[in-house]
Amino acid sequence: MLKVLHVGPDTCSVVSQLLKEEDTEAWGVEPYDLDDADTTCKSLVRKGMVRVADIKFPLPYRAKSFSLVIVSDALDYLSPRYLNKTLPELARVSSNGVVVFAGYPGQQRAKVAELSKFGRPAKLRSSSWWIRYFFQTKIEENEAAAKKFEQAATKRSYKPACQVFHLKSFP
Repeated sequence: MLKVLHVGPDTCSVVSQLLKEEDTEAWGVEPYDLDDADTTCKSLVRKGMVRVADIKFPLPYRAKSFSLVIVSDALDYLSPRYLNKTLPELARVSSNGVVVFAGYPGQQRAKVAELSKFGRPAKLRSSSWWIRYFFQTKIEENEAAAKKFEQAATKRSYKPACQVFHLKSFP
């Protein structure tokens, strides 16, 4: 059984999709208010499968609670001060790794509506910035997982519109 935690906006739709996968248990943390949540999302929140929580603070999960943690469009909005707390916390609750989807320079700027939702514009950091950050904070990239992802992406002609990093969990 694969236990997955998704962290980021649109967590309800990601969790709903993951729940359709065989042998997958999915949970989510939505870092922003769910003002316009649909009935499916409200149901996931009621069941405790999706939580609304500020990711700048410790997550309410035990170490290695999830096989995999997927973070999308959430770390770009954190200052390095909070990133230093949040990323290790995500690695702590994972047993097999963390996948980070982050924006990159050249990407379209956030729309005005998105700015008000997130409270600040995204910090579009280059891949060299992220790699330096991982090195400085002793967070190791999972090269085997990255290679598998690249092979699968090539096979399916998938070209991500963002940066994708595969990180190891903390021992």
